[in-house]
Amino acid sequence: MNLVSFHEVVKKYDTSIIVNHLTFYIGEGEIFGLLGPNGAGKSTTISMLSGLLSPSAGDITVDGFSIRKQPLEVKRRIGLVPQELAIYETLTARENVTFFAKLYGLRGKLLRDRVEEALQFVGLLERAKDMPSTFSGGMKRRLNIACAIMHRPRLIIMDEPTVGIDPQSRNHILESVRELNRLGSTVIYTSHYMEEVDAICSRIGILDQGKLIACGTKEELKRQTGQEEKLIFDIDGRYDAALLEMKEHPGVKLVEERDNGHCLEVTVKESSSILQDLLFITQKHGITLRKLSRIEPNLESLFLQMTGRSLRDE
Repeated sequence: MNLVSFHEVVKKYDTSIIVNHLTFYIGEGEIFGLLGPNGAGKSTTISMLSGLLSPSAGDITVDGFSIRKQPLEVKRRIGLVPQELAIYETLTARENVTFFAKLYGLRGKLLRDRVEEALQFVGLLERAKDMPSTFSGGMKRRLNIACAIMHRPRLIIMDEPTVGIDPQSRNHILESVRELNRLGSTVIYTSHYMEEVDAICSRIGILDQGKLIACGTKEELKRQTGQEEKLIFDIDGRYDAALLEMKEHPGVKLVEERDNGHCLEVTVKESSSILQDLLFITQKHGITLRKLSRIEPNLESLFLQMTGRSLRDE
C-alpha cells in the first residue's frame, strides 16, 4: 500500500521550473532515501509535501488525503525534522516538545504522556528541565526529533538530520530512525552522507534538475545503470585452464590476474546468476579456493554515474 504519492507535481517561479512533473510513490513502512545534488529540487519537494509550499500543478497525497484539498489532514499525519533547527532556546526541552504537541491538539494526560515518551525516546528525559542553550549540537538535533514525533505521525520527514554533529550522536539518530520505522512510521530521509542512506534506506529516489531520474532499491538502481560487480578468487594451484573457461562464460565481462597469480579478479554484470558456474569451474580444475570476495558498486558510484556530480558538489 502506498502512503505517499506524487502525481505530476510541478513547482515553478516565473519561467523557472524547479520541480518538473514529479511522479512517484512511497510505500507504507518504507525508509525512503531522497537524494539529489544541490539545486536538484529536493528541498522544494520536501516543502511541498509538508505544506510549506503549494504545487504549481499536480498533487501530492498522504494516506489518501490531498495536500491541495485537505492540507490539514495531511499535516496531521506528518512529522517534520527540518534541516535548520526548529526549537526555542528560551524554553526548556520539555516546554519545546509541549509547545509543538499543543499545535497538534494534544491536551491533558495524553499530552503529558506523549511529551515524556518523546523525550525518553531521544534520550533526553533526564535533561527535560534544561535549556537547549546548554545542549550539544547532537542533543539539539535529538530534541528536534522529539518535537516532530510526539504526535506519532504516520510519515516522518527527516531533512539532513545529522548535519554538523559528532559520530556518536549521528549513530544515535540513525538507530532512532530504524526504531521509528520498526514502530510503524514511514520515513523520508535526505542526507549528504551517502553512507547513511546506503545503511538505512530500503528504496532510493534520485532527483536532478527537478526530475526524478531514478527510483528503486540499490539492486534496481545498479541494474538501471548497468554497473558491474567484481568477484575476487583467492586461489592456490594452476589456473590456466580455469582462466580460459571463465573468460568464455557469457556472463563474464573480464578476468584479470592479481597478486602474482594468487588472485583472479572476475568482472561480471550480476554475480548471483553465475557464481555457481564459476565455483564449479574452480573445482573442476582442481583449484583450492582460499577466499572469495564480492565487490559491489556503491551508492556513491551509482549517484555519480546518474548525475555526473558528487552528492556534495556545490
